[in-house]
Amino acid sequence: MPLPKFLRDFLIYLTTITGKSPRTRKEYEYDLVLFLRFIKAMEQDIDPANLHTIDISDVTIDSIKELALEDLYLFMEYCEIQRGNLAASRARKVATLKAFFKYLKGKRRLIDENIAEHLETPKIGKRHPVYMNFEEAQQFVVAIDQQHYSSRDYCMMILFLNLGIRVSELCSLNLDSIHDRKLTVIGKGNKERQVYLNDSCITAIEQYMLERTPYKGDGSQPLFVSQKGSRFARQTIARIVKQINGKAENPKDKLTPHKLRHTSATLMYKAGADIRSLQAILGHSSVATTQIYTHIEDEQIQKVLKSNPFNNIK
Repeated sequence: MPLPKFLRDFLIYLTTITGKSPRTRKEYEYDLVLFLRFIKAMEQDIDPANLHTIDISDVTIDSIKELALEDLYLFMEYCEIQRGNLAASRARKVATLKAFFKYLKGKRRLIDENIAEHLETPKIGKRHPVYMNFEEAQQFVVAIDQQHYSSRDYCMMILFLNLGIRVSELCSLNLDSIHDRKLTVIGKGNKERQVYLNDSCITAIEQYMLERTPYKGDGSQPLFVSQKGSRFARQTIARIVKQINGKAENPKDKLTPHKLRHTSATLMYKAGADIRSLQAILGHSSVATTQIYTHIEDEQIQKVLKSNPFNNIK
């Protein structure tokens, strides 16, 4: 679908200047295409049910200049009421609009006023990370033996559980990402970090390399190669995690690669990792993000208080 030039330019800016990933860029594009279609539907009195049919290639910057903060509120109301978007989804759309209008005014000076500057972000309730305890994680690892490509899948899961890496980071690993006992990981915003490979990771990698399928593509050699000789996609890794979980003695409900990351971080924290070290390992830009794992401390405190002998005195 053809996009207005100012929108194309913004999307290019996201990847080339701010270092956003292709996946993040697609999310921004989805949100902004929806927004421009909604605005055009309001202007031309088109039924929102037909929003997906609206062509936005002729939307001009003059149309953007005519918008007011109230139009953004109207769009957010549409997302909540008619599309059923939850607070987290609406918060992402607010972030998209803020970045878009900031770019139009601050970087390109195409508009005189940034109407999104005072757009409030929906409040999102704090959610504790879902994770496996150590026993559940052990059962998960045991179930890998039932996989057809067990050494490959075992190696991927061991890296998840030991290093807490993201699924996108695992997919982007190359053979030359390994330097002795260190692994170079490319995280969000193309930020590079190095993590230490413990004995478990080294052994898993060595075993996998004996059976690694030759890569049939071009460019850098990926560390993990599918049976077809291609680099893994995030969705494929998610399916593998689901398969292994289904074979475990006590499957964890809706286990995903991201929950393996939570499991790794939580177990490291419980084992004594300090919050700053955990931040560096996980690749969080802010320690506030890492602090979601300190909920474990709260649980342990509650357990100690419940075990207090005076708790049984009536």
